[in-house]
Amino acid sequence: MSIEPRAATTRSPRLPRDERRAQLLAAALEVFAAHGYHGAAMDEIAETAQVSKPVLYQHFPSKRELYIALLDSHLASLTDIMKSALGSTTDNRERVNAVIRAYFDFIAADDQAHRIVFQSDLVNDPDVASRLEKFNRGFSEAIAEVIASDTRLPLVEAQILGRGLAGLAQVSARYWLETSNSLDIGVAADLVSRLAWKGISRFPKEA
Repeated sequence: MSIEPRAATTRSPRLPRDERRAQLLAAALEVFAAHGYHGAAMDEIAETAQVSKPVLYQHFPSKRELYIALLDSHLASLTDIMKSALGSTTDNRERVNAVIRAYFDFIAADDQAHRIVFQSDLVNDPDVASRLEKFNRGFSEAIAEVIASDTRLPLVEAQILGRGLAGLAQVSARYWLETSNSLDIGVAADLVSRLAWKGISRFPKEA
């Protein structure tokens, strides 16, 4: 009786460290988005990345460290997007529209990344919560600086408005994501932008 040879497991070729890390993060994103943090397994992440578990653990010693690295990557990307939108124009009405549209575009382009950042089952973890708060604080303070420089409002008042506008962008975009089949993204972002501008434009301009 002949014995058939076992099929070899397909593995990724050797890659430079940065490329391998990016590959592992991409695989982790897919698995975390599908199963949540607690439902994800390092075995499945390694299989999705087509690497052995030892290779995965060489780069990320634990599932938690892998998740934190993924979160940091996406928060850094979103921070850059938001700052770019804020700096894209000196016209404040266009700036409001750019920021809100950029946030809508972010979640539309990468629903998985958005779920990892804002809808994870690990949001109550102190390290995760502190990272989310750092992002939210930075985003809202960047908006507040623009408001304070353009109005006669003291910074402390501009900061609460910055938080409000940042929250408006996030909550409305996340709601749109859940119902995106019923409303075009451009229409949705424009509606929210108009609402935000109607409010912020009421404040007096700096003389």
